[in-house]
Amino acid sequence: MDLKDLKKTWDKLASNKELDEAQIREMLGKRTKNLIERIDRNIRIGFFVLFALILVFILNDFVLSPELVKNFEKELELPTWLQILSVFGDVIIIVTFLVFVARYYKVKKICDQTCDLKNTLIKIISTLNFYRTLYYISIFIILISFSINFIAGVYEGVLFKAHSEGIQINEIEFGDLATTVFITLFLLLLITVGVYVFFRWGFYKLYGNYISKLKLTLKELEEINE
Repeated sequence: MDLKDLKKTWDKLASNKELDEAQIREMLGKRTKNLIERIDRNIRIGFFVLFALILVFILNDFVLSPELVKNFEKELELPTWLQILSVFGDVIIIVTFLVFVARYYKVKKICDQTCDLKNTLIKIISTLNFYRTLYYISIFIILISFSINFIAGVYEGVLFKAHSEGIQINEIEFGDLATTVFITLFLLLLITVGVYVFFRWGFYKLYGNYISKLKLTLKELEEINE
């Protein structure tokens, strides 16, 4: 093969390589667009799920729980501060989601105008990771709030029952008190673990899986640029 033929072969290989890279970039761009569209859809789903959960929480805090307590003991009332604490947990959930939505669509709008594919991936992944951090912090706060509510509710119930029987709480038999504490902690553990697993599963189904796919797309894009 002479120098001229060698040059033609090299130019052909280089052209094919550029074509392959262009095709891969196009494929990655379509994949990214598809993933972002699914994230957009899941944000809307997340909004309706959040709205439904907040309605359930409000219904429980201001209707179901008070009615249940009244049916159990008519003279027993839940302390106002417990309801305030529950509302605080609801507000944390709402604020966390709204902060994420505002930041996500701000980043998306900027990237639609000025970002290339790589920067779009980096910013979207960063935003989703930011929300994941806020999400788990809010879950932690909610579980603490719920635990305080649960323990305080049991304590108020025990205290009321003791007073109705004309005794002080320190006069309750140790065995009965220990059994109440054990059952309370056991139920609290089951509920908190169940709530955590449910919310963790919900985040993964709505966003977590797409974070992994976006990271994989970014890695493939970086390999092309090397």
